Amino acid sequence: MLACPTTSSPWPQRHPALASRRQAAVAAARGKRRGADAGEGADLAAEAAELVRFFLRKTAGGKERLVAVLDRHVKVVRTEHCFLLFEELGRRDGWVQCLEIFRWMQKQRWYVADNGIYSKLISVMGRKGQIRMAMWLFSQMRNSGCKPDTSVYNALIGAHLHSRDKSKALVKALGYFDKMKGIERCQPNIVTYNILLRACARASDTKQVDILFKDLDDSPVSPDIYTYNGVIDGYGKNGMIKEMESVLVRMKSKQCRPDVITFNILIDSYGRKQTFDKMEQVFKSLLRSKEKPTHPTFNSMITNYGKARLREKAESVLEKMEELGFKPNYVTQECLITLYAYCDCVSKAQQIFDELVSSQSTVPLSSLNAMLDAYCMNRLPMEADRLLDTAIEKGVVPNASTYKLLYKAYTKANDKMLVQKLLQRMNKQGIVPNKKFFLDALEAFGNSTNKPRRVRTSDAATEPSRGSASNSEMARSSKTKFSFSEAVDGFTRILPNSNSASKADAGSEINSETATSDEPELSFSQVAS
Repeated sequence: MLACPTTSSPWPQRHPALASRRQAAVAAARGKRRGADAGEGADLAAEAAELVRFFLRKTAGGKERLVAVLDRHVKVVRTEHCFLLFEELGRRDGWVQCLEIFRWMQKQRWYVADNGIYSKLISVMGRKGQIRMAMWLFSQMRNSGCKPDTSVYNALIGAHLHSRDKSKALVKALGYFDKMKGIERCQPNIVTYNILLRACARASDTKQVDILFKDLDDSPVSPDIYTYNGVIDGYGKNGMIKEMESVLVRMKSKQCRPDVITFNILIDSYGRKQTFDKMEQVFKSLLRSKEKPTHPTFNSMITNYGKARLREKAESVLEKMEELGFKPNYVTQECLITLYAYCDCVSKAQQIFDELVSSQSTVPLSSLNAMLDAYCMNRLPMEADRLLDTAIEKGVVPNASTYKLLYKAYTKANDKMLVQKLLQRMNKQGIVPNKKFFLDALEAFGNSTNKPRRVRTSDAATEPSRGSASNSEMARSSKTKFSFSEAVDGFTRILPNSNSASKADAGSEINSETATSDEPELSFSQVAS
């Protein structure tokens, strides 16, 4: 039998330096694994987003129904893909498709009812004004066994606040807020307070804002920068400068530092009230702070100077923008078009628009609307009509806002021919106007005068032929005027079910509808189409 030599320490002792190196290696390996997991998660998210884009490309232009595409790829589609589809379709006004996908999801084996899905769908329906659908989804969620939580109630409050009747919506939202306080799993969080504070500020309800701030101070939730920005923005858009400044004082007392969004809101709010000394003071404070200005900073200043017809001031902002290294984007160019439209420099606005068209692969619809509005503002309806013809030939699809501004301008100019042409386009495109569209047009008709607005001589001197041609066209077109009853009759031709009614009945139906509802009643098939 072999004997082992005896030692005072039968097991070898680890060297401290070796042990520390091994621990460091283990920690590094764990860090790499965590990094690999994070990278893998990012890769999966990118793959899911790419798959969603693939689905949407397959259905572009109405080639194929989205549900049919999902059926063909049912083996790879999961909840996360549907969630991304809801987000994308919500941005594209595809709320009907969201409901179809939801129905499709419920038939799949892997589907499990989840509060996150319902919250997203309720939010999408609310943003599109489909409050009844949002409430139906809320009841469906409870029937499926899911218990509502804070996120679901936040989505429901936000949905109600998107409805047309803001006063009733705010009462309902505050009712849900009180209900949340009585449910342990639905306690209001900072998102709840931010939604309600912003809504109350926009409704000019200073008393309720103070109550909510006091409630927030007594709760375990702390306000953040989004809380103050929302209230400042709400007051600023209503022109309530004193109330807005009081929120700034509160923000400073809570030691909450303003960010660039705070500065942009203040600049826009002072600019809307044409308090340009304070607007310029805020801009200087922004330049001295750690925050950096953004494109919206300069765009807001250019627009507000333009509406006050301060052309030199607006152009100096553009020079400062370029001096700080900012290149004007298409929104900046739209603001410049608005500036020159207010300053009666249509030729300069046309030059900016031509540069914008040449620099963009596709013309943004907002840019087209800005140029059309510039023509309409300067009483050049024939120029606006020609530009619309050209844009449609280039593949630009007008929306309801485009037709609304043109309808108001053509009605104000008493040009029956252009109004009839516009109504035919709307009917062909399937755009059905609502109550507000009609009332705005009637208001423009009531304020209309036969005297065209004179264009500044400096602008006319640059393009004498264009000015004379447009004036002669306006003189020819103004001969064809139409009465109030003809305006009502032309409008009713593009309303649903108006073909079977007589002219007198159509007028009475419109009057009763504008008095009782916000918009014409449409069937589900009409909305889906």
